[in-house]
Amino acid sequence: MARAEPLNRILMTADAVGGVWTYAEELCRQLDRRGIEVTLAVMGPQPSADQRARIALLKRVTLHASPFKLEWMSDPWDDVTAAGEWLLGLESRVVPDIVHLNGYCHGACGWHAPALVVGHSCVLSWWKSVYGEPAPPAWDRYARGVRDGVQHAAAVAAPSSNMLAWLEELYGPLPRSRVIANGRSRVEGAPPKEPLVLTAGRLWDEAKNVAAVCHVAASIAWPVAVAGAAGENPADQPFPGMFDRVRYLGRLPEADLRLWMARASIYALPARYEPFGLSVLEAALAGCALVLGDIPTLREVWGDAAIYVPPEDHEALRRALDLLVKDEQRRNTMAAAAVARAATLTPQRMADEYCGLYEELIRERRPLLSLSAV
Repeated sequence: MARAEPLNRILMTADAVGGVWTYAEELCRQLDRRGIEVTLAVMGPQPSADQRARIALLKRVTLHASPFKLEWMSDPWDDVTAAGEWLLGLESRVVPDIVHLNGYCHGACGWHAPALVVGHSCVLSWWKSVYGEPAPPAWDRYARGVRDGVQHAAAVAAPSSNMLAWLEELYGPLPRSRVIANGRSRVEGAPPKEPLVLTAGRLWDEAKNVAAVCHVAASIAWPVAVAGAAGENPADQPFPGMFDRVRYLGRLPEADLRLWMARASIYALPARYEPFGLSVLEAALAGCALVLGDIPTLREVWGDAAIYVPPEDHEALRRALDLLVKDEQRRNTMAAAAVARAATLTPQRMADEYCGLYEELIRERRPLLSLSAV
């Protein structure tokens, strides 16, 4: 067996917008427990006071935040370049063993340490999944930046084999690649279940297809609650009043959303596109029966532990929800299956797999450094 290489310091990028933050926080918590120092470099919208407070509890994690535009935002390229210089400056000060990038373009920065690019989503695969056609030419510059980033990385990882396949199809043959499923911790002390259907996601994101749940709400017996930002601009509030019998919860802090998941008996996400689905994992850990979009990634992750419906078929969605509302035994069976599957998707397992990949990259990098010094 190959000897494990010393792993002491990691430079990790993230953003505070959604699932990438949740993922990064979980992974940082596990790395902190293993005695590994993490410099967490956050770009885009600034972390909230609550997010900062949770990171501050981790002894070996240091947060650096700068409001550079993210690569998928409008006209971000001057900021992407400036952010790359900022990150290289952090690398020179921290001297990490691994650079873990939760974005693409900065894979081409010319790192001293091995750089791992993790693909959580991408605009081109989102567009093809939602609209059934390639992204328009306005995204060509983005595509070139992503391609350069993944091609220059030491390795590329994704949370599902479907997402990894998207990256290879859209951006060419990848370097070393690995599927590492996301993990999420369970919240203890949940309240009793209620007759409630919950869905969550950015309401403007057609990939999440939250509107489909709202469309059928009036035809099922239980109330429906919807959590998520109403518009791309947090000040936008177009949602309330658009659908009958839907309770709009707005964008909730993490603890509040997980409490709603604990209360709900059914979680519905008839997604058109989902590279993994952290909200589904959270709902499963909370004991919800799952009704999900019939797409390859969600079938890959959840197997027989969910009911699947075609994302465009509102009648199929209504029937699936109605079945679970009326059939308590089926609802309890599906909830138990979801809990059992979710129990395998732990943060500890996720961190084990990442640390194994980190050590492989370090081990292969060191002989190259030795040869270059001769």
